[in-house]
Amino acid sequence: MRRSLVLYFVAQAFGYASFALSQDSIEGIRPTPLTRPEMKRLLEDVKVRVPRIPLPALSDSERETLGPQADSYESRVKYHYLNGIDGSNGQSRDRPSGVARLQDPLFTLDNALKVELFWIVSRVNNCQYCIGHQESKLLGLGRTEDQIALLDSDWTKSDIASQSAFAFAKKFTQEPNRFSDEDIAGLELHFTDDQILEMVLSMAGNNSINRWKEAIAVPQNKDEGGFSRIGFASSIGQAEQAPDPLRPRGSYLTPTSPAFEKAISRVVVQSDKNEMHNTCSTVSRRPALESREFVEKSLTECASRKPRIPLLDDSKTRENIPGAASLSGELPNWVRLLARFPTAGSSRFDIIQASEGKGDISPLLRAQLSWILARQDRAWYALGRARDQLVSFNQNSEQIFALDGDWSAFPAREQALFRLAKNLGNAPVVLSAGEVKQALDVAGPRDVVQVISFTTTRASFNRITEAFGLPLDSAGLAK
Repeated sequence: MRRSLVLYFVAQAFGYASFALSQDSIEGIRPTPLTRPEMKRLLEDVKVRVPRIPLPALSDSERETLGPQADSYESRVKYHYLNGIDGSNGQSRDRPSGVARLQDPLFTLDNALKVELFWIVSRVNNCQYCIGHQESKLLGLGRTEDQIALLDSDWTKSDIASQSAFAFAKKFTQEPNRFSDEDIAGLELHFTDDQILEMVLSMAGNNSINRWKEAIAVPQNKDEGGFSRIGFASSIGQAEQAPDPLRPRGSYLTPTSPAFEKAISRVVVQSDKNEMHNTCSTVSRRPALESREFVEKSLTECASRKPRIPLLDDSKTRENIPGAASLSGELPNWVRLLARFPTAGSSRFDIIQASEGKGDISPLLRAQLSWILARQDRAWYALGRARDQLVSFNQNSEQIFALDGDWSAFPAREQALFRLAKNLGNAPVVLSAGEVKQALDVAGPRDVVQVISFTTTRASFNRITEAFGLPLDSAGLAK
């Protein structure tokens, strides 16, 4: 309680939110707001939250290297612990490993729709950092306060195509274990195959960003909120919106229309336990893992299933993705899928390859984490690849399926890192501050940050490959 009071008075001193902070919101799992006013209060709370990753002191030469980012917590986390494996070298403040900013000339989806989908993804994940940024972007794109409120409470006011995309975004984020042919077929009534792939790549990146921001607990920018993103609209060729005095810059504590003040979110997964007024505990509804027999049957079925959109052939894939020249034999299906977008696909290919081959955590640990995360997501294509990787490291079936157990036979370090990855892969804020601290104590910040980064990439890979029902590659790790 003392720590909460200290942060409360810090908030007061800097003109932040004037409300009591719960102990859970500081040291454990952040509560999920059920109403829009409560959500705004918790968005403001993120400005004073405690970062989870300890940082060493900067030398003069390091400060010079980092330049303007020397005082950025997020940039320093990357600089000290990722060794540039995400391509940032500490220079990017808002892109975790596994997320590409590069656009593609073949992208045709409306940008405002993609921002709305990012908002919904973040709301499902209870990533209050990202919700806040998308709120400001939507205001900058001309959305009104009430239009943003409708994203949380009533999709029927949107067109049918948007409603279809919103529903897919919720399932894509919350229940990747339940993907079906009907999900893509429903989208095909309103979008082309390439637009669906663009949507999936965008939301996969959103899920990665949510996990990165919440796992390391990035504090929100103190001047974020309201029209803090003024100029965003004009930068993409739309008319810049004039500031509204009712939506001040630098604060999320803006007025909510009476019609939405008490409206309960229809996006979030509600729990039965209320932490305080208009919030509930953040929970996951993932089912218990199935039997070994079920997994083996599912992998067999995955080998013969048909992808939900056409994949490019080897020749066209190699033409579109230059990095594929490093792969011998028939190309894997995930590369043939990404090759539909030469620019964005190549960037994503490079990120996935780097996540599997660079960094300080061992290849065996990466394969074990891939199995644990794919099992939880029921990402059968990704699980088949993880199985092949584990076999290549001389892991037998008993050792592989032990990863589905309680991990009591594994050393404390592996247990802590497995738990960190599983909970973060499940949902960003199901991972508590205490679990991050436990992993830091036994594994150290470098391994913890690299496991977090790897998990963000696998959360993306699992969703991309399973959304389109990719069949297992015929040649295993040769691909």
